[in-house]
Amino acid sequence: MVNVLYFAWVRERIGLPKEQVETTAATVADLVSELKEREERYALAFSDLTALRVAVDQELTDFDAPLSGVREVAFFPPMTGG
Repeated sequence: MVNVLYFAWVRERIGLPKEQVETTAATVADLVSELKEREERYALAFSDLTALRVAVDQELTDFDAPLSGVREVAFFPPMTGG
């Protein structure tokens, strides 16, 4: 079981700030594939991964990051400074 958090427009498209997901995914990309298969709102939110960043247990990482032992995965758009 992994806690999945959604921020900004990702949260708006999916309609949830967070959820617990039972997954067999080996990597973040595998998790995204599982989520996209759930329903259209997930497919829409994850349609362009270049527009997303991911953090695993609160550390920025890539979509090929392993999920073994991970407790939390967060998806969010890139941050801009200003």
